[in-house]
Amino acid sequence: MTTVFTDSRMPDERRRERLYGGDLFVTSPSPAVQALVDFARELIEDAFAPYDPVVAQHELPVEKFVEIFGPLKPKFIHHPKTKGLIADVVSGLGSDLDETYIDVPRLRGATSDGYLTAGVGYAFPLHRDVWWSAPLAQINWWLPIYDFESESSMAFHPHYWSSGISNGSEEFNYYVYNATGRAQAAQHVAKDTRKQPGPREPVQVDPQIRVVCPVGSVIGFSAAQMHSTVPNTSGRTRFSIDFRTVNVADLRAGRSAPNVDTQCEGTSLRDFRRGSDQAAMPAEVVAQYDSGEIPEGAVLVFDPNAAKAPADSMA
Repeated sequence: MTTVFTDSRMPDERRRERLYGGDLFVTSPSPAVQALVDFARELIEDAFAPYDPVVAQHELPVEKFVEIFGPLKPKFIHHPKTKGLIADVVSGLGSDLDETYIDVPRLRGATSDGYLTAGVGYAFPLHRDVWWSAPLAQINWWLPIYDFESESSMAFHPHYWSSGISNGSEEFNYYVYNATGRAQAAQHVAKDTRKQPGPREPVQVDPQIRVVCPVGSVIGFSAAQMHSTVPNTSGRTRFSIDFRTVNVADLRAGRSAPNVDTQCEGTSLRDFRRGSDQAAMPAEVVAQYDSGEIPEGAVLVFDPNAAKAPADSMA
């Protein structure tokens, strides 16, 4: 049974155990999260001016929306100010920055009523992040930038916590995806044809859990948690931020969520940096979790400056 904890005062070590067990954690608004939201809003509103970003889709052709939002995503992700704001959020959540490694945050835009369903606006169907070579000890953190509704939220599917499905992860190599799929996001407008994991059989979406929280809040969940982007019917674009953390002590000890149905190759651990000083993940820890081959032309760590188009990644 999945439990949703709200404003838990549980120590981080115990909280990670519960997250690895399939539970969800929600925090109330905090100054650190609000500062991150304010910065994201500043970038978004400057880019979409004179339009209100959440309803701009009703004023702009979809190609213009992509032209604006495509470059905005990597601008936010790799902005020097973003790293410091994310570290403040992680520290405020009660994690030790000397033990916690953080991946770059993602800026998302889920438009309404089928306006943009591919590339930079791709709404991921039911999935686990671990299908994309995320470590089983990864914790995902998600937060809204503007108010949103159940009709534009995420859904969690607890039925699949201990039940696997055919998903194509056995065909996925993270290093190949770095070299191809991540650089091609903005090229996909009408249909996303990138080779990605996903359900290869009919899925059971119910029962499902939707968490609607105010701006300034954060939702935490395991990367092994099955979740999806709810088809947005709210009439408003949902803008959000998500980022990922791993605890190096858990990685060394092998503490994590269970592997139910993941068979991908490679690991995203090289993408993570220590919260306290941006140090790289220790090589011996990466080696502990690396798997499969490194094909010719593959890329171990994605470099957005070397890409021909704005980057995107999984939701």
